[in-house]
Amino acid sequence: MGRSIGVLSLKGGVGKTSSVIALGYAFSELGKKVLLVDANFSAPNLGLHLNVLDPDHTLHSVLESSSNLSDAIYPLGQLDLLPASIFGRRDLNYFKLRDKIKPLKRKYDVILLDSSPALNEETFAVMKASDELLIVTTPDLPTLGITLKAVRLVKRVGIPVAGLILNKVHKKDFELSLEEIEEVVEVPVMAVIPHDVRVLKSLSEFSSPFEKASSKLKEEYMKLAAMLVGHKYESPKFKRMLSRFFRPQKQEINRTVYYERVFK
Repeated sequence: MGRSIGVLSLKGGVGKTSSVIALGYAFSELGKKVLLVDANFSAPNLGLHLNVLDPDHTLHSVLESSSNLSDAIYPLGQLDLLPASIFGRRDLNYFKLRDKIKPLKRKYDVILLDSSPALNEETFAVMKASDELLIVTTPDLPTLGITLKAVRLVKRVGIPVAGLILNKVHKKDFELSLEEIEEVVEVPVMAVIPHDVRVLKSLSEFSSPFEKASSKLKEEYMKLAAMLVGHKYESPKFKRMLSRFFRPQKQEINRTVYYERVFK
């Protein structure tokens, strides 16, 4: 039986959708069968990122009962996509999402749900449809406040939070540190994703941000994906040799703790 993982942020611009895509490709590199679901009903982006621009069948039409679920799933090589409609109806019962997703867990190892970047029914529907949540944030004060709000909301709803994805990190002194973010939010950071302009370039080319990104970005997503499915990700040999001379980074420790708690 597969797992549904909601990817959440209550603030736009943090790279939530690109994180969903990169993580999806990372899971597929581990041999997992992956479905990406665009549950940002009011402003869907997954299809735009992956060159599925005007699909005949979408999650909107599935919830309207005018399309079969199988017709609304589009194969994209390494993974599959269930897109939403840019001009779809807004008066839908978004909470049907959980029932629509449930039978797909027999077919897919991982279902990633891209949520709306707002506090609305769409976001609550993603929470209810998810077995676990990841929250995407960036290392700045305005986003930290919104992330804290998101974490408190999720805890009230009672959906497990796997951790934070700290995205668009420049490694500058003016940025909040991983430790500062964890102290405020009280949720572990599970991946630190460097800022990479090639992610933006990939959007203009309708391609995955995972394909042309830096090796550091790819490796962080691979390690995160491996942690979530109980795999041991092996870094390249020369990196393993170098790691003997350095203390492990905090996100590495957090991933190890998660692995030991969930899979041991």
